[in-house]
Amino acid sequence: MLSLFNQKIVMRILPVSALNIIKARKIIKQGGIVVYPTETVYGLGADIFNLSAVRKIFTLKGRKFNKPLSVMVSDFRSLKKLVYLNPEQEIMARGLLPGPFTLILRKKKNISELLTAGTNKLGIRCSPDKFCQQLTKNLPLTATSANLSGQSTTLSVKKLARDFKNKVDLILVGKKMSGQPSRVINLTVRPVKILR
Repeated sequence: MLSLFNQKIVMRILPVSALNIIKARKIIKQGGIVVYPTETVYGLGADIFNLSAVRKIFTLKGRKFNKPLSVMVSDFRSLKKLVYLNPEQEIMARGLLPGPFTLILRKKKNISELLTAGTNKLGIRCSPDKFCQQLTKNLPLTATSANLSGQSTTLSVKKLARDFKNKVDLILVGKKMSGQPSRVINLTVRPVKILR
């Protein structure tokens, strides 16, 4: 857990549960980093409004700052606080979320360009996983996959622990994940474009 005294990270691995979600939220609010399960793959989570924590995500992944990070929210109300939706986009988004999709939409001013790689567009997700929804309730998180840049995603907790040893504060171990990354859909263009 993130120590307030020496800032040394002692990584813990815990099963996902209501109690451990509370622990994870506390870590995140203190600027820590958590690996968390979604319905697809593990995500690497930091508070999107804590830019120091967001920078840690780039660093520990070895990700270039010109590559944007997507965001996970708990529900549609939270989504609308972060991105703009016209009526057509809202209909499409409500038909896809919650679900295994990352939607590209125009960001609002409260979103740092650090997350969007200097663009005005944000990738945003809402998982149907109940624990993921509890984790992100009123606490939007980075939703980049929990892997080192250039490597494939994994559901192996052993590999996650090895790759992120002493770099993340907590790994929440999930149960049912597809192993397939979310489908990325750009809703800001016509026709709508599937990017992945």
